[in-house]
Amino acid sequence: MAKPLLGEEEKRAVIEVLDSGILVKGENIRAFEAEFAKFIGVSHAIATSNGTTALHAALLAHGIGTGDEVITTTFSFIATANVIQMVGAKPIFVDIDENTLNLDVESIEKAITPRTKALLPVHLYGCASGMEIFFSLAKKYNLLLIEDACQAHGAEFMGKRAGSFGTGCFSFYPTKNMTTGEGGMITTNDDILALRLRKLIDHGSERRYVHDVLGFNYRMTEIAAAIGREQLKKLPFFLQRRKENAKYLSSKLKEVPGISLPPLDEGHAFHQYTIRVTPEYGMTRDMLQKILLENGIDSAVHYPLPIHQQKIYSEYRHLYFPVAELAAQEVLSLPIHPAIQKEDLDHIANIIIANIISKSMHGGSETGSEKNAY
Repeated sequence: MAKPLLGEEEKRAVIEVLDSGILVKGENIRAFEAEFAKFIGVSHAIATSNGTTALHAALLAHGIGTGDEVITTTFSFIATANVIQMVGAKPIFVDIDENTLNLDVESIEKAITPRTKALLPVHLYGCASGMEIFFSLAKKYNLLLIEDACQAHGAEFMGKRAGSFGTGCFSFYPTKNMTTGEGGMITTNDDILALRLRKLIDHGSERRYVHDVLGFNYRMTEIAAAIGREQLKKLPFFLQRRKENAKYLSSKLKEVPGISLPPLDEGHAFHQYTIRVTPEYGMTRDMLQKILLENGIDSAVHYPLPIHQQKIYSEYRHLYFPVAELAAQEVLSLPIHPAIQKEDLDHIANIIIANIISKSMHGGSETGSEKNAY
């Protein structure tokens, strides 16, 4: 499903850090932050230990806490909701748009109350679609806008990069479009917020042994930053390859019955290439995943259980989000990482086509190409 592409450049960068003897708070951190901020198109980038700590620190720096509500999606990795609870606030889940699988606009407006403090949209799978509407809603209702861009390095919408609409939070986990092993980044144009964040991630300190607020050790290491600097140089190529692979695979699968394809807009960063498998032609998602594995093809389900149905969120289990709950039964992510070759994509497509066609008992009234994206 994923293959971190680490070359001689990253190896040399790590050796240089080890030889320098400066493993924390060095030049690589400062340079990586500046370079990432420039890439996203913001004034500040603050490096953290991972994407979850980036989200947690962002919420804290904005003063979100007990009694506040944060509107977010139920269809995401659980960290999106966990960080809201970690600051003492309450996650308010809403359903998703069936085309993008991002937050549904109408559901957001219905969920806003006097206690709502922020919107926390997720650029799921690398799709930043709809951000101008979320930005407008935040402005209309005087809400904070915090972007979970952990899957959206390089994603764009209306000429702006994900992480530049509000306060952006990124992850550099090994499966992401670029990696530092573990690591995260917070992006902002707010000078005061940036200073507050830098204190929060370093024990509440701006100067050594002087602590102004309660903080955490959420710092990134020099080794991670050195890797990140080299990965950032390669990110445009990684993104190009992902988009090319996504378009090629879609061209192969567009006529397959019972398959809905992801949107192919130019701004999509394709952290994941995720299809939906509907059972109307006799093939379920789980059946197809098993067949792919038997043919040497890895795949993944992101995500099999919406957050409101997780055990630790049992208080939300009475809620019903039909689009998210159906998506959880149908989504299947296929490999399109930059190391994948056309022959690999042909193999994936041929296995899917052969098995779905053979499973079809009769023709349907519509094909995959006639359906909307998702």
